[in-house]
Amino acid sequence: MDRLLAGREYAGHLTDADLGLLASLGGDPAAGPSLRGDPEALLRLLEHPGLFRMVSGPGDAAHGEAVPASPFLVFAAFVQRAVAELASMDHVPERTGPRQRVPLFDAPALRDFLAAPGRRLFLAELLASFTRVASGRYRTRLGGRTRTRRFSELDPVRLAGLLDAVPQAERPGVYRRLGDVTLFLTGVFPDYATAHALGPVDAARLLRAAELPASQRERLAGTPAIELWEHLGARWYRAARDLAPAATARITVVGEVADRFQQARRVLNHVTDRYLFPPGASPWLPLPGP
Repeated sequence: MDRLLAGREYAGHLTDADLGLLASLGGDPAAGPSLRGDPEALLRLLEHPGLFRMVSGPGDAAHGEAVPASPFLVFAAFVQRAVAELASMDHVPERTGPRQRVPLFDAPALRDFLAAPGRRLFLAELLASFTRVASGRYRTRLGGRTRTRRFSELDPVRLAGLLDAVPQAERPGVYRRLGDVTLFLTGVFPDYATAHALGPVDAARLLRAAELPASQRERLAGTPAIELWEHLGARWYRAARDLAPAATARITVVGEVADRFQQARRVLNHVTDRYLFPPGASPWLPLPGP
């Protein structure tokens, strides 16, 4: 996805208030509406170092008001801040267990992942999509009987059950959302994802839903949880790409994230550790769990 297309896609997510905030960074708040038709100028302002300070600051404290930024703009600013920080880093901490970190010297690979505006857009969209989590019921036939089942976008096992209930044409969308929830959980809540979200029974169900050969399922069942999540997430995204009815620029980015799933996950780890859960403030995203 080139810069102009990425800029147009960003514009489709931003509110008028967002555009006014961005225009104020350029010194002309009244120019906000014109940014929708100028994707290059919009991207330059999204890359402005003052944007992070603006959306993460206290707002108008005298009037008790927060900065009127949409969640999408906030997450876009967080992702862009990661670009700036990783530019001067040679390693980032990797989680090896609850409250345990070891340095991994792969910051150059993370910088390369974030160099593409389409991939930065992908991460901002992903985070914004989980500010509200969809859930509900669906009906499926099992053993000649119709049963009602529940699903939640934060429960990959139940979400995978939709693959047996939706028409073939809707399966790419389910695969895409399975990739999304896998990346979200491992990127934003990695301790939960590794300790609580993937017991042996659930792992077996997801491996079957991934339609892997039995020999491969047996091999993967013994891998560490985070490696299993990364394998499944990449597989879901590749299935979404391969089954998509058209090879659009957006679905191409999905394929890129599939091929670089670990880098995407580790960028989100960085964003989470630095910005998503500031002390004393309400979290930006819902917490997983019962």
